[in-house]
Amino acid sequence: MKRFRRHGHESHRDKLKQELFQFNKTVEHGFPHQPSALSYSPSLELLAIGTRSGAIKLYGAPGVEFMGLHDENAAVTQVHFLPNQVELVTLLDDNSLHMWTLRAHQGLSELLEIGRFTLTGPPGAPPSVTRVTAVLAHSSGELLLLGTEGGHVFIVEVPGFRELEERNISLDQMASRNLEHVEALQENPVNPDQVVIGYGRGLVVIWDLVKQCALQHIPATQQLESVWWTEDGQHILSSHSDGSYCRWIVGEGDVNEDEKSDIPYGHFPCKAISKITCRLIICYTFIFEYTELNLTLCTFQISLSTAGHPSALVVLVEEELVVIDLQTDGWPVIQTPYLVPLHSSAITCSHHVSAIPLKLWERVTAAGSLQKTHYSKKPWPITGGQNLAPDPPQRDLLLTGHEDGTVRFWDASGVCLNPMYKLSTAGVFHTDADPNDNMNSGSEGEWPPFRKVGCFDPYSDDPRLGIQKIHLCKYSGYLTVAGTAGQILVLELNDEAAEQTVEAKIVDLLQGQEGFRWKGHTRLDMREEPVLSPPGFQPFCLVQCQPPAVVTALTLHSEWKLVAFGTSHGFGLFDYQQKNTVFVKCTLNPSDQLAMEGPLSRVKSIKKSLRQSFRRIRRSRVSLRKHHINNALQEANARLEAELAEMELAPVQRKIEARSSDDSFTGLVRTLYFADTFLSDSAHNTPSLWAGTNGGCVFAYMLRLPNVEHRADEPVTAQQAKEIQLMHRAPVVGIVILDGHGVPLPEPLEVAHDLARSPDMHGLHHLLVISEEQFKVFTLPKVSAKMKLKLTALDGSRVRRAGVAWFGSNRSEDYCESGLVVLTNQGDLHVVSLPNVKMQVHYPCIRREDVSGIASCVFTKHGQGFYLISPSEFERFSLSTRHVVEPRSLVEVPLYSASSNQCSSQPDGVTRYPHCRILYFPIGTSAARRVMEHALLNDESEYLRDRCNKAIVSCTRPLFGSKKLLQLY
Repeated sequence: MKRFRRHGHESHRDKLKQELFQFNKTVEHGFPHQPSALSYSPSLELLAIGTRSGAIKLYGAPGVEFMGLHDENAAVTQVHFLPNQVELVTLLDDNSLHMWTLRAHQGLSELLEIGRFTLTGPPGAPPSVTRVTAVLAHSSGELLLLGTEGGHVFIVEVPGFRELEERNISLDQMASRNLEHVEALQENPVNPDQVVIGYGRGLVVIWDLVKQCALQHIPATQQLESVWWTEDGQHILSSHSDGSYCRWIVGEGDVNEDEKSDIPYGHFPCKAISKITCRLIICYTFIFEYTELNLTLCTFQISLSTAGHPSALVVLVEEELVVIDLQTDGWPVIQTPYLVPLHSSAITCSHHVSAIPLKLWERVTAAGSLQKTHYSKKPWPITGGQNLAPDPPQRDLLLTGHEDGTVRFWDASGVCLNPMYKLSTAGVFHTDADPNDNMNSGSEGEWPPFRKVGCFDPYSDDPRLGIQKIHLCKYSGYLTVAGTAGQILVLELNDEAAEQTVEAKIVDLLQGQEGFRWKGHTRLDMREEPVLSPPGFQPFCLVQCQPPAVVTALTLHSEWKLVAFGTSHGFGLFDYQQKNTVFVKCTLNPSDQLAMEGPLSRVKSIKKSLRQSFRRIRRSRVSLRKHHINNALQEANARLEAELAEMELAPVQRKIEARSSDDSFTGLVRTLYFADTFLSDSAHNTPSLWAGTNGGCVFAYMLRLPNVEHRADEPVTAQQAKEIQLMHRAPVVGIVILDGHGVPLPEPLEVAHDLARSPDMHGLHHLLVISEEQFKVFTLPKVSAKMKLKLTALDGSRVRRAGVAWFGSNRSEDYCESGLVVLTNQGDLHVVSLPNVKMQVHYPCIRREDVSGIASCVFTKHGQGFYLISPSEFERFSLSTRHVVEPRSLVEVPLYSASSNQCSSQPDGVTRYPHCRILYFPIGTSAARRVMEHALLNDESEYLRDRCNKAIVSCTRPLFGSKKLLQLY
């Protein structure tokens, strides 16, 4: 019977919901997926990156981040800052230009699109006439020069995007018409009225914008890739497709003499030099080598110190950003505070831990600092904007498991996701990796003598090393990780390096059942000799499941010194203090043969898949036939609902179809849960372990723990106390025990550290079973059903992730309540109240087609969450009004100076090239200081002209392999 709600109570509750819940996507962590364009503003000290998905991202000082998204589904091909302004222009591959600005609003800056423009040609002209291939943002900040595929140069006034037809540079005005597209545009650093136009066929023309005529023709014979005008304005450098570059003298007449070209590396086989620049630097050589075959983006930036010497080299490739300190001997790498490649090895799982104690935080930080000794001590060079976000209220950790067997610890407290510490588990096993292989070591006699830098390595030596589950106890410092081949490692935090033997224990989850043969991968071979572990988390115990299937559930109780684990064949309990197995339970269905095939060699049965599909179709037809029987009753119900439209009724709950016990993987363990609750009677509470399976079955085991003084000698025993079979047989994705006040039980050791109040052990405890279909509450110890809530989302919705979170009011600091956060396969977020399991709010979050994003979602204890929007990026969201982590930044308009425009060696922004891009920016200087610096460089041009230690930075790609070469000489 439908229950009418009390309007007074509901109005108060609705008001309280507004104080508790609010959905926001706050910040994106990690490295932008598929970057396609880059630019830097020396005046703003901001870095801009465009992506193939149409996103534009700006980065400044740590915590200063902005993000915009074009409405068009097109890739960003070029980004250009307007000099000494807060505007920038983007070019998309659909040939549209877009104007963006950083507009201040209520003390914070926002990135907004303020205009768009598409270049149009004369009637009947082919599209190539207006297809933009090169862009130059003039130092005046008022003009854009657009070179096109047809060889024309259009001049557009900004910010209004008004074409100045009378000043356009037509191909008819050149000496030759068969010049192909405009490849490069550069402004004279000492005379802004002159620009150099480089055409694809090799011709380079110096053009006077005021006189509207060509001053000089430079007839290069090779295919042109890029040009560069030196700081003194006396020379032009051109790079070509044959791997050569030329130096041309700027004069009044045309160049008639044969070109004098140089080829870097001598006879070393190279491809085109796609970008070239000239700076005063010291000779040195670098290589950026990656195993990925499809590298299409490589960017160089050289920053100048106040003395005019290079201070940092920034290299952006398709999968990571590398910053090199040029002022320290050995040129070490500067660690990046953002744009960190989360996917240096593919992410396989995530685990979030909130409110880390200070002692553990300092110990993890100290262990991580020992891994960063090879980094430079210099501060981060990009310092634009002001970070106005408040300090994080607590310390949070995000742990990511990776395909290569590593676990990375990230500081997730604020806007920047900073790397803290990396744990590798591969050293415990025998793998194909060479322990003596050093990344920085080069072969003797190898030419050129390159040093390898960067951390992106998408390949794993053994896929069985992949981490699948992680559980960290923040109070005791114990960590357990589980992998693809059924391995469970237990680790302890140690501040000193130690060499110890990792004791292994093999656990047979089949318990000797006959008729089953494992067809998957073999287990990893463990090292029998002692393992030397550096300071940090050190393994001391290994549990190996047999068969070596993927570990699907894992939990740790550090107060009881127990670890529970589960696979598709069963689950077990391990005592890591005494290093022995407490019990093993096999959950394998005798008819389930797919569970005997590993994930690396699984082939589904076509007959069984067809049989299951026809069974589902038959059920849907039966339901549809029943649905059409009582049409008259449905019409009466419709009239009744129309009459009661003004009254809010309880939501209609859809019917749940029962599943067959013959479905595949019914014995797969989905969740494990430790609890101190009532199992035998309502007078005595006891430690217990709960397990939920894919077939809708819940097992409860009563645990007997020895006294503290006998804990190391007497064994831990377990006895099965309860078994619950859900009628609809939906997979159990979560289990929660509520105390007498309806509050979820605290974490282990949380009460002992006075960080949570003791649970109420006088009232009745309740068991909340979260299945894919519904939420059901049982009373304990009788295990009788009390209430339930069926999922009322769209038809076909199923629970994929669930977690308990605490929500605080944004009006009263004293009020907070617990809730169940749920993510469905439709990508919707729901908050369910506890203990009465009523739906509170729901928000769309992830696209239903994004299966990997839904599977990667992880919740925090305070109403936030993370999920992967790409292999290299986490999207952070918040459901709480109190706990919101988002960028709050302010970028002020730089001080404008005419002399700075005239003396600046290059305007803000760069031209995009197929493989390389070079940017320049001074580090840590104010606007006035930059003006003085440029004036000083200009006054000393005679001295600089006589200097002979000029160098050329060239980016090349060899004919063989997939290397990116960078040579400075």
